[in-house]
Amino acid sequence: MKFINFVILCLLVAAASLCVAQQQVTIKQVPIKYVDPASGKDMYIAYCAACHGEDGMGSGPAASALKAVPTDLTMLAHKNSGKYPATHVYEVIVSSGTALIPAHGNAQMPVWGPLFASMSPGSRENGIAMRAGNINDYIKGMQR
Repeated sequence: MKFINFVILCLLVAAASLCVAQQQVTIKQVPIKYVDPASGKDMYIAYCAACHGEDGMGSGPAASALKAVPTDLTMLAHKNSGKYPATHVYEVIVSSGTALIPAHGNAQMPVWGPLFASMSPGSRENGIAMRAGNINDYIKGMQR
C-alpha cells in the first residue's frame, strides 16, 4: 500500500498545479481528486486539462513546464486517416505508456490505471475501464 501511495504521489506531479516564476518551476504535489466516473468531461478537466488544455490542443497551464509538448488531442482522428484511434487512446490512458509514447516513460504523463484503481472500491478493473472509457469517449468528441 505504501508503494501505491508513493507511485500515486510521484505520478500526480505531472497533473498537479504548476507555478511558473521566471525560469524556476515549482511543482505542487496534491492527492488525486475524486471525480464522478460517469462524467468524461469532468474527469478530463480534472486529470488531463492541466497538460493537454481544456480545449485538448496541448496548451494547458502545465504544458510549458514539460520536456515534451503534450499531444493535441483534437487531431488524433485526423492523424489516423480520419478514424479515431480509440483502442490506442484507451491503452495510453490506463498503461504506463512507455511502449506507446516515449514522453510518458519518464513520468511526463501519470499512469492513470493504478490511480483509477485506487479510487475504485470493489471491482478495480471495472472502475478503471469506466473511467478510462468515459475519458476516451470525451476525447473522441473533441476531434476536429
